[in-house]
Amino acid sequence: MDFGNIEFTAIDFESTGFGEDGTDEPIQIGMASMRGMKIQKKSLFRSFISPKKERNIENSANQVHRITDLDLKNAPKLNDLWSKINNSLSGKVVVAHGAGTEKRFLRNFPMHGFEPWIDTLQLARKLMPDAKNHSLNGLVKEIGKEHEISKYCPNLNWHDALFDSVASLVLLKSLLKNVSKKGIYQEIIQF
Repeated sequence: MDFGNIEFTAIDFESTGFGEDGTDEPIQIGMASMRGMKIQKKSLFRSFISPKKERNIENSANQVHRITDLDLKNAPKLNDLWSKINNSLSGKVVVAHGAGTEKRFLRNFPMHGFEPWIDTLQLARKLMPDAKNHSLNGLVKEIGKEHEISKYCPNLNWHDALFDSVASLVLLKSLLKNVSKKGIYQEIIQF
């Protein structure tokens, strides 16, 4: 299968972490697109997101992504980013590592219809079952492509939503080469 004509858009959210009420909210979004197996620099998008309700970022989440309440001070609400999200994802194959979180946050827009999806975590578990660690960070290190992410996100790091979106595309490129060899096309895309 020729993946060169398919446009992929990776999305990642960072969140407040689950509060006492059992909910969490997105506080950062990152998106990046790839066409012809090349990441499109002009597609890179990153924004902080102001939570719907007044709440603090959970300590456990802050220790992972280092986003602070001050970062969110003048950030737009998720609904204010709908046009950008819709334009970036509509008609594309949507990519995420552990896509459940991204799908859950996109339910804020019930009629979005973004599909199909590729979950790089599920794909990596099929194609790299012996990997030491199936985290995004662990898999990208295993394939030796950390330097490629830095070309697009030189001042960012793991658990920044844009960095992780680009990392998902870098991982996807490597995984798609294996898909071609193993012939499991139908298994990679989720509708």
